Amino acid sequence: MQRSLEQRMAIKFCVKLEKTAEETIPMLKKAFGVDCVSDRQIFRWHKAFAEGRKDVNDENRAGRPSTSSSDDNVKRVRDLLNTDRRLSVRLISETLDITKTIVHEIVSESLGIRKVCAKLVPKPPYSPDVTP
Repeated sequence: MQRSLEQRMAIKFCVKLEKTAEETIPMLKKAFGVDCVSDRQIFRWHKAFAEGRKDVNDENRAGRPSTSSSDDNVKRVRDLLNTDRRLSVRLISETLDITKTIVHEIVSESLGIRKVCAKLVPKPPYSPDVTP
């Protein structure tokens, strides 16, 4: 996110210098290398700034923000698992009234827990020494 914001500022700067989009692309590619946004995106932002857009931030998008895997839900799942490590994702989902998909995401990604012998245990960090 921060990287694309920097690139938008650079595009806006090029527009103020009256550079064309074709002139802007090689400069951005040289400055940002492989992290550079696509040519198509550069053309879109260049056009927007040339037409008078001032703000480099994205506009708000429509739709409901994701609140299911909030800090509160992560804490609730963690507390429930601390009471009984043998709980299934389905049971946690029913108990806390959160979808199974979100519970699975919280357990595996946010808490870093996986199932071993029907008991949820913390996931060890990746180590190439122990891989088969």
